[in-house]
Amino acid sequence: MALAALFASLPIAGRILLGTWTFDGAAAIAGLCFIVGLYLYFVGRRGAPALPDPAAMLEEAIQLATEGKTAKAVRLLTRAHRLTPDFWQALELRGKLYLATENFDGAIADFTAAIALAPGEPQLRELLDRARSRLCLGE
Repeated sequence: MALAALFASLPIAGRILLGTWTFDGAAAIAGLCFIVGLYLYFVGRRGAPALPDPAAMLEEAIQLATEGKTAKAVRLLTRAHRLTPDFWQALELRGKLYLATENFDGAIADFTAAIALAPGEPQLRELLDRARSRLCLGE
């Protein structure tokens, strides 16, 4: 819209500053810019569909887990990890849920993947060791 106003003002500015109407194609360019501006305005108002926020999904999974809805929390964390593959916190929490439900193989896989994404997080190694020891003990 600003470009449309700029090009529409060029003939007037030319007349005032130069004393002549020197910008013959300015009206056509102004009209084109106005049409493009309207198109972009209406397309922008519809908006793109919002992507789920991984942190909000993590919070929701924590809430589901505290309510005892572990299976739903695991599905939500799986979705969060698919949407954001670098989101190691989803793997950590899903691994903890697997550990709590005695799915030791799932916990080990999640903790191992989380360590690959965040090698500097010491609690991940502790959780992996705990899952491995519980698997070996057959608890």
